[in-house]
Amino acid sequence: MTKWWQNKVIYQVYPSSFQDSNNDGIGDLNGITSRLDYLHKLGIDILWLSPIYESPQVDNGYDISNYRAINPDYGTMEDFDKLQKKAHSLGIKIMMDLVVNHTSDQHELFKESKSSKDNKYRDFYIWRDGKNGKEPNNWESFFTGSAWKYDKETDQYYLHLFAPEQPDLNWENPKVRESVYDMMNWWVSKGVDGFRMDVINYISKPQSLPDGKKAEGVKYANPEPLVANGPRIHEFLQEMNKNVLHGKNLVTVGETPAVTTDEALKYANLDDSELNMVFQFEHMGLDTDPVMGRWTDGKAKLSDLRANFSKWQEKLHGKAWNSLYWNNHDQPRVVSRFGNDSNEEKRVLSAKMLATMLHFQQGTPFIFQGEEIGMTNAYFDKLEDYVDLDSINAYHQIVDEEHKIDSKTMLKYLGLHSRDNARTPMQWNSSEYAGFSKKQPWEKVNSNYKEINVEKALADKNSIFYYYQKLIKLRHELPVITDGEYAVVPGNEKDENIFAYTRKDKDTTLLILLNYADKTLQHKYKIPSDSEIIISNYSDEEKGILRPYEAKVYKY
Repeated sequence: MTKWWQNKVIYQVYPSSFQDSNNDGIGDLNGITSRLDYLHKLGIDILWLSPIYESPQVDNGYDISNYRAINPDYGTMEDFDKLQKKAHSLGIKIMMDLVVNHTSDQHELFKESKSSKDNKYRDFYIWRDGKNGKEPNNWESFFTGSAWKYDKETDQYYLHLFAPEQPDLNWENPKVRESVYDMMNWWVSKGVDGFRMDVINYISKPQSLPDGKKAEGVKYANPEPLVANGPRIHEFLQEMNKNVLHGKNLVTVGETPAVTTDEALKYANLDDSELNMVFQFEHMGLDTDPVMGRWTDGKAKLSDLRANFSKWQEKLHGKAWNSLYWNNHDQPRVVSRFGNDSNEEKRVLSAKMLATMLHFQQGTPFIFQGEEIGMTNAYFDKLEDYVDLDSINAYHQIVDEEHKIDSKTMLKYLGLHSRDNARTPMQWNSSEYAGFSKKQPWEKVNSNYKEINVEKALADKNSIFYYYQKLIKLRHELPVITDGEYAVVPGNEKDENIFAYTRKDKDTTLLILLNYADKTLQHKYKIPSDSEIIISNYSDEEKGILRPYEAKVYKY
């Protein structure tokens, strides 16, 4: 039986970059409320809000100092209530971002925890003695440097997998878990409809905190193999489900780096014992470099994308549920990364092709703000234009400390992969600052905003916006997109240019043909005579060929 959220489409808003209503250069809740009619026109069902809680904003709100208060930059709790009320009146549900692997170091609990070793909240965080005058282990923060910070007053170190200002909570302490569940239930009582859970599979750490394996000559080790999918993770999530989620008709998605299909079968099992779905990252790593990680200019091969998509489609079918996404606040723009933004025609065609590739798979699609108009990477060419802590730290480590590459090359890689590419202000129109604000925004506006914006997209019946609108409508109308079996067309398994797959149920078959290349190609795929094209990114059809970035979906 199909669950209510399985044929829905989720739209992610990054609040500081969506719409500024009071012209202070920062997006806010009233700005989001003012654009709900636009989202309703697009057809989305669920609005995921990146963190809107009180925060010092060291990591753009993912460092929370008060989970039951709104960041003053974004407005007030009354503003949130208005946003939720209008969204619900339009049939749009609200999904909150839940960040509970860590808090801000400005959270009252951490201040208490840090105050003394015998404070009753000391064990709310992970404190350890040093070893031989050094850190407790060799873990590296995901934001570079050691994952431990020394506290002189208590002569111990605390763990921070991310920024030093983001201390990790100690989930081994049942009082921590009770506190988290109480906070979640508070938001549920306010009427929110679900949670997106930030790095939720990091919350269970091996208690011995062993050293990680590191390459020769490298100071610190990546902790992910040790902290992802930890020893008690499923116990904790089942407890959360029992105490908060069960029987409440909520929607949940867990951000689960390094998750495998086998683990996903537990996290997102259709028995509803833990979460509804997971964010996995495998397809986001297909264009990375073995040495430099994501700091590269490589492009993912279609054969790798196909193999990864197929693995997740086939292994989860009928057992668990997946999310479908190209973009979010941590990823560069899809049309720049997997498509072609070198000119307007190629940008539009490739954006529509990539949307088709994703939206006809089984799972719940996520759209990140601006994706529906084909927003591109910003390609900033000066370090001072970057705001993202992760990008700035990576530049200094790779260029200034390790001398691996020169400044020009690293700036090129930042232009391709920095998280700032996702966080430039939403491009609403061609007025100054793209209609986002009347004041210089906190992050520079992409220089192409006069050519790429919502106003132009809504005026063009062939725009990417209306293509996304149609994809959403088809998902709502055709059960085969939600429930049908996925299969690669025989003979297409290794093709580097064309992706051909089917979705099939007892009544309907869909054949999806996609040209990943910037050239016209002949194909030999048989099109049944009784089929109809239900969506395509070209206005006409030429049989037996696929033009550059062409996408066609046949129904029969």
